[in-house]
Amino acid sequence: MTQGNIFVVTAPSGAGKTTLVAALLAGDANVQLSISFTSRAPRVGEVDGKDYHFVDRATFEAMIARGELLECAEVYGNYYGTSQTWITEARASGRDILLEIDTQGAEQVRRLFPDAIGLFVLPPSLEVLEQRLKNRGKDADEVIARRMAEARAEIGHAEEFDYLIVNEHIDEAVRDIIGIVRAERLRLTRQVERHGALIASLKG
Repeated sequence: MTQGNIFVVTAPSGAGKTTLVAALLAGDANVQLSISFTSRAPRVGEVDGKDYHFVDRATFEAMIARGELLECAEVYGNYYGTSQTWITEARASGRDILLEIDTQGAEQVRRLFPDAIGLFVLPPSLEVLEQRLKNRGKDADEVIARRMAEARAEIGHAEEFDYLIVNEHIDEAVRDIIGIVRAERLRLTRQVERHGALIASLKG
């Protein structure tokens, strides 16, 4: 069976990554989201096993020690990470896997899976990004200022990725991300592996 692709989607906070990923998952049943583990407590409305796998800090550190994580990072005092075992098994079943992670995690994934396909989502401008963060109504001014500084740092890694999507108009950006996933499935090497018998029969 042909192995599934690994898609890594990264963006600064407020660029619209979560909306794009949700649209991709709704529009393509062959893509499965990797659900990260985290040591932070669930927020209101979050569901264990759907939004994250919530574990305590000691459990997470034990997972790190056992080498069970594909990538992990500590953000604002909380751990986040991806199960390497789950990724390997899901790929072997032919499913495409999507990881929604930061630039640090993306770099760790590429080291272990050099064929992972990286997608970076850019805002149309820093002004628009800041306005989107303010429109959320969730964060104080100092938090927004910190997120903007982090956004500039993350955007500095954008050219390390395979694809750049500028999320100015959400409908267009959704078409872009779905188009990238489908095009990657149609690469010659993958199609020859998947449809070798068909190609041979058509050649006569």
